[in-house]
Amino acid sequence: MEEVNNNRKPLITFWVIALIVLFVLNFVAVPFMNNRRIEQVDYGTFMEMTENKQIGSVQIQENKILFTNKDESQIYETGLMPDEGLTERLYESGAHFSSQIVEQASPFVEFLVSWVIPIVLFMGIGYLMRRQMTKAMGSDSMMFGGGGLGGFGRSNAKVYVKSSDGIRFDDVAGEEEAKQNLSEIVTYLHDPSKYREIGAKMPKGVLLVGPPGTGKTMLAKAVAGEANVPFFSMSGSEFVEMFVGMGASKVRDLFRQAKEKAPCIVFIDEIDAIGQKRAAGSQFGGNDEREQTLNQLLTEMDGFEDNAGVIILAATNRPESLDPALTRPGRFDRRVPVELPDLKGREDILKVHAKNIKIGQDVNFNKIARMAAGASGAELANIVNEAALRAVRDGRPFATEADMEESIETVIAGYQKKNAILTDKEKLVVSYHEVGHALVAALQDGTAPVQKITIIPRTSGALGYTMQVDKGQKNLYTKQELLSEIATLTGGRAAEEVEFGRITTGASNDIEKATKLARQMITQYGMADEFGMVALETVTNQYLGGDASLACSPETQTKIDEQVVNLVEQQHRKAIDLLKANKSKLDEIAKYLYEKETITGEEFMEILNKKPEFITEKEDTKTEALSDIPEE
Repeated sequence: MEEVNNNRKPLITFWVIALIVLFVLNFVAVPFMNNRRIEQVDYGTFMEMTENKQIGSVQIQENKILFTNKDESQIYETGLMPDEGLTERLYESGAHFSSQIVEQASPFVEFLVSWVIPIVLFMGIGYLMRRQMTKAMGSDSMMFGGGGLGGFGRSNAKVYVKSSDGIRFDDVAGEEEAKQNLSEIVTYLHDPSKYREIGAKMPKGVLLVGPPGTGKTMLAKAVAGEANVPFFSMSGSEFVEMFVGMGASKVRDLFRQAKEKAPCIVFIDEIDAIGQKRAAGSQFGGNDEREQTLNQLLTEMDGFEDNAGVIILAATNRPESLDPALTRPGRFDRRVPVELPDLKGREDILKVHAKNIKIGQDVNFNKIARMAAGASGAELANIVNEAALRAVRDGRPFATEADMEESIETVIAGYQKKNAILTDKEKLVVSYHEVGHALVAALQDGTAPVQKITIIPRTSGALGYTMQVDKGQKNLYTKQELLSEIATLTGGRAAEEVEFGRITTGASNDIEKATKLARQMITQYGMADEFGMVALETVTNQYLGGDASLACSPETQTKIDEQVVNLVEQQHRKAIDLLKANKSKLDEIAKYLYEKETITGEEFMEILNKKPEFITEKEDTKTEALSDIPEE
């Protein structure tokens, strides 16, 4: 789509010009007309010019003397001194006395400059403003145009006209369900008659909801590109003004333009900025302006005829915060989820963005997609771009699979810290910590295979990390799998205890993740025998990280805390027992990682599968500590 630029000069330009002209008239032109340049001289010079008969006119004032030369081309000023014979000498020199040496402009000129010119100037600016606003609003409504004084009420919507090279559905990968839902709109805009024949009505509004970076704006542009119709784009925050009523005026202006260019699509991004639920009772401050803007939006959407040919698309990350009057049928009739892509979607998105760069033949997009689990479309595009940048830094003409993997690690853990040097002691501790994670994961059922282990510090603050990658798309997790995940998270701390008998601060992030997962199992997933299938926690802003708040009594909260502590402690003991039972493998792999700094999952499993046989959770262990771990 090609953006239409509005080249009209803003009205503030005319105001600035007017102020400059007035300044020149009042502080430059008028004084220039009223005064000639006055030269200061001493009294001796005045006496000398008197004796030489060089004075033309003279004016004696209370504390000074003004006089001119013979041809009166120059005015002089000197101080007044006690001089009894001054008047007689001036008469004798031929000077004539004047009551006003400084010439005043004629009354007509002064009236013209002080009154007529400013009035004509402001009338001209008013005329220009009226023409400007008439063009913007399409009608002669008010003295200063329909957009309000200074253009505050005019919408700043970006207008994209029809274009043969615009975004199409093929350019948007990973959102097949959303594209299928939106394809009906394209069909309607192409041929609305077949819908009218059967009596069907297209939705007046479609609400796109989902996490940031999933392609909501791109989908809206793709709909306009497929339908080949004008596309209006505006952010919800652009409607909010400091002057009450200006936001509502912008809404009216936007919908007026849309009706003129119908059939077309109007896209309002981040609509929650103006569409939040209205509070009960009167509000003061900016909320009044926000609610007036929302009320105007509700009115405009209700005023559309069925055949208006204007489709309203809106996007938000917070659908639960929208006013019910906005999301009811008749306004936003359809809600289209734009979720994070699944495995196939991630693979398709990577391939779409890889078309824009030179890519090596060795790249396995399925493997990269599995490594990037949970990434949004924007993050996947960034991963591909980071891989291309890394290839350029290393002097390669194309990006390889190693570049892709490193770019994923950069997104997950940050860039490698080249100047971070660990002491030998710290390096050894980090080696055991990371191998502890990997070994506990490998010794349990239902955990993702280890992809990579490294002890190279990262800019995120991590001194090392262990990457696990599932073999396929995983949507459901059993209780035992979640318990195994908690045990894996505690494996780093457990390895430190088993090998060194003391603990470090390196497990802070592991503790946070393990605690959060244990709490979710109890309060959200109903996996605690004591509470059963009861929701003890409510989650809001699911697309923005998911803020959780407990919905239970203080006594229950205390029990929840106890359950969380016990659950994490059980899995911590389980991790310690597994590592103790396989201490030789822990030492062997940690020593290898210490020397290599980075090892692959294949290298890790090769060492682990060597004789002697390691002890897994499935086999009979040499410790009785595992017997008290609750099974699913």
